[in-house]
Amino acid sequence: MELIRGIHNLKAKHQGCVLTIGNFDGVHLGHVSVLAQVKQRSAELSLPSLVMTFEPQPVEVLCPHLAPARLIRWREKYQLLKSQSIDRLLCVRFNPRIAHLSAAEFVSELLVKKLGVKHIVIGDDFRFGCKRAGDFALLQQLGKQYGFTVEDTRSCQVDGQRVSSTAIRQAIANNEFGLAQELLGRPYSVWGTVIHGQKKGRTIGFPTANILLNRKVSPVQGVFVVKVKFDGQSYPGVANVGYRPTVAGKQNQLEVHIFDYQGDLYQKRIEVVFCHKLRDEKKFESFQALKHQIELDAQAAKQFFIA
Repeated sequence: MELIRGIHNLKAKHQGCVLTIGNFDGVHLGHVSVLAQVKQRSAELSLPSLVMTFEPQPVEVLCPHLAPARLIRWREKYQLLKSQSIDRLLCVRFNPRIAHLSAAEFVSELLVKKLGVKHIVIGDDFRFGCKRAGDFALLQQLGKQYGFTVEDTRSCQVDGQRVSSTAIRQAIANNEFGLAQELLGRPYSVWGTVIHGQKKGRTIGFPTANILLNRKVSPVQGVFVVKVKFDGQSYPGVANVGYRPTVAGKQNQLEVHIFDYQGDLYQKRIEVVFCHKLRDEKKFESFQALKHQIELDAQAAKQFFIA
């Protein structure tokens, strides 16, 4: 998959494509269904398939207080889209200039002049242009004017529920990780590189692998039963996601204690799979009280894997 970073990197060779546009947060089963449509039309028309996405996501710029937690970070999104055998990924920097393009300008300047789009696969609830003035009907109308066709995406459902990033966030918030897995098509997990922490956990017999989340909003917060994957192996463990108020933590961080593991994980990239939420994060009166609670959390996590 060719990654095109920014409109300014579009070349003449990029003219002509079958296009879809979206956030693709989670790259869930609904997204996979859309990508299958795109690839099918791409093959039929003998044109490259192209996914256009924005960074930051538009809502994070226009209404930051309403922006939802991202299910995955950019690196995972790239890898997951690549695994779907899409030909090109165009990442457009969402800035005031893009935000103020009218719906007609968005189509004429970006989709037609820059991409030479021939066919678009998009949801019938898709909105575009300044103040989200453009809709599916306008896109069809402009398609007739500029010579491209428009096709709406087929709704993807699992057990009667429409698959969406919102539904997956809600499942995670409700501690329904089995449902989240069904909608995602894989277990919900967080990837990251292990960094050095305060090393206080090891003083009480609970050394942790620490990952900075680097997110404004996290879809998970609290203490969880997890599986940790690296080097082709999977290990049971318990994790805390939050600011660690008992030790005056400043950054949103994922801390994982892996049961019966003694190795060095610093600078290793690991995957943390969330299985079950045990409790919310809280501030304890003392480090000793925190230690006692961690012991209880570890016992509960081990019991989860036995049950």
